Amino acid sequence: MDLLAPGLDTGIVIGLLIASFTGSFITIAFGIGGGILLLAIMASLLPPVALIPVHGVVQLGSNTGRAALMIRHIHWSALTGFGLGSLLGVALGAALVVNIPGALVQVAVGGFVIWSVAMKPPAWMKRWPMVTGALTTFLTMFFGATGPFVATFTRALGLSRHGYAGTHAALMVLQHTLKSLAFGFLGFAFADWIGLCAAMILAGLAGTVCGRLVLNRLSDKRFQQILNVFLVLIALRLIWSGLRAL
Repeated sequence: MDLLAPGLDTGIVIGLLIASFTGSFITIAFGIGGGILLLAIMASLLPPVALIPVHGVVQLGSNTGRAALMIRHIHWSALTGFGLGSLLGVALGAALVVNIPGALVQVAVGGFVIWSVAMKPPAWMKRWPMVTGALTTFLTMFFGATGPFVATFTRALGLSRHGYAGTHAALMVLQHTLKSLAFGFLGFAFADWIGLCAAMILAGLAGTVCGRLVLNRLSDKRFQQILNVFLVLIALRLIWSGLRAL
């Protein structure tokens, strides 16, 4: 299906569209998990050089749709410090061409997420959003799906389930926008993949609309319980993947 992406057959493209729908559905319905699920599937279907840039653009589109649907619930004050930190993080990531071993990052992020769920989100994440924005945006340049880390920051804000969903989406829009601009600046040929990205974004938007129906039926307490379970499962997978790679 060269019209959508170079060298990908129809079965792979359909699989990617289903993965995008499912990832967006999971993220808005249960708070987290869709981005890393999509990354894992894309890693087995796309060339390595295209993985992080294409995933970033798809996630940018999906999170933009999610933020638009939840716009009245967004906690806007959280974006200022996080955004300033993200500018620093993306600049450092692009300048260093990011040579930190991804396996070490997986283990570290996974351990941090489990600790934050078991204890409480650390106070500095809420107090110093600029640090959180810089760190997570730096990591996303080579790790891709830092949604669990950003979710820890969003969780520390103590928002309702709708506030969490909208604010988390807005923060990820900021992060993926900067990452996509950075990869464009570094020379990635986005034009070759724009058809696939657009199709996956539309599939993700459909998943968001369906997932919001589930979100509306959950209580804040149940949403938090499900979110914590998802965070721990994702963190365990990150640690396992990192240890295997090491």
